[in-house]
Amino acid sequence: MSHPPYRLVAFDFDGTLADTFPWFCSVLNGVADRYRFRRVEADPVERLRMLGARAIIAELGIPAWKVPLIARHMRGLAARDAEAIALFPGVPAMLDAIDAAGIGLAVVSSNGEATVRRALGSSGIGIRHYACGASLFGKARHLRAVARAAGITPERMLAVGDEIRDAEAAAEAGCAFGAVAWGYSAPAALAARAPAHLFGGPDDIVRALTGGAAY
Repeated sequence: MSHPPYRLVAFDFDGTLADTFPWFCSVLNGVADRYRFRRVEADPVERLRMLGARAIIAELGIPAWKVPLIARHMRGLAARDAEAIALFPGVPAMLDAIDAAGIGLAVVSSNGEATVRRALGSSGIGIRHYACGASLFGKARHLRAVARAAGITPERMLAVGDEIRDAEAAAEAGCAFGAVAWGYSAPAALAARAPAHLFGGPDDIVRALTGGAAY
């Protein structure tokens, strides 16, 4: 079977390239206290991983008007703690392999571009397009923008992410979605969205894109 003819892969950052979920959990209740929404304890976190972002916002009792304020505050905290943000094992080699195969690389993220670039370091050398600072539900516009910047139609792009809202954004943008099983949303919740791919590790992404051995 031939591999899909993707010319560009647009990666989410948090929970896809970078292991930020532990950091997110460590700051969440402080943010909850500041913006007066419900604190989250360890057990409910696992239940929340089955929900989409809109359902999580409702569950935590966050009014819509606070969402942009909270997102901006979280970007600031991530910038503050950027030195502590690490990429998942295998991600640098995965990015190198995709770049070597002649497939374009992009990052589409709600996080800030400076934070993303700092965390990627030399591993981001092959990434040509960045669309960062997306609103919580504004990723579709950014996906279309990186496709235009790369000179391709969305049908030739694969969006790779770890959340239900990433799947929704890919569908809205008109591109295929590849879900990763190691991020914020539970794999079962992502599988229920019928993604084009459900990846168990970075090497699975390389195999799917190149049709051959990982690296």
